[in-house]
Amino acid sequence: MTRLADLARVVRSKNAGPTLLTIDLLFDTPAQAARAGAVLTPAAVSALYGAPARVIAYPPGNAIKIVMARAIVAGDPGDRDVYGAQQHALLLEVPV
Repeated sequence: MTRLADLARVVRSKNAGPTLLTIDLLFDTPAQAARAGAVLTPAAVSALYGAPARVIAYPPGNAIKIVMARAIVAGDPGDRDVYGAQQHALLLEVPV
């Protein structure tokens, strides 16, 4: 089994403002990006994170961007990751 963490060169998450979270996936080849894109559908990502997700392929960069609304506004009480920098971890073990 190949995990997303084994296939992608970069998997990172960050805030896109106080209410949005983005996850960037960068690959070495178009084939790797296509393989991951076939698995990381909006429905699959939404089910994993429990929130609606947009999945945007960027073929010229061998990249995929995922955009989701944050459950808690960055910095509000209860926010455990103010920068959104640890939210990509759920994707690392996804089989591709």
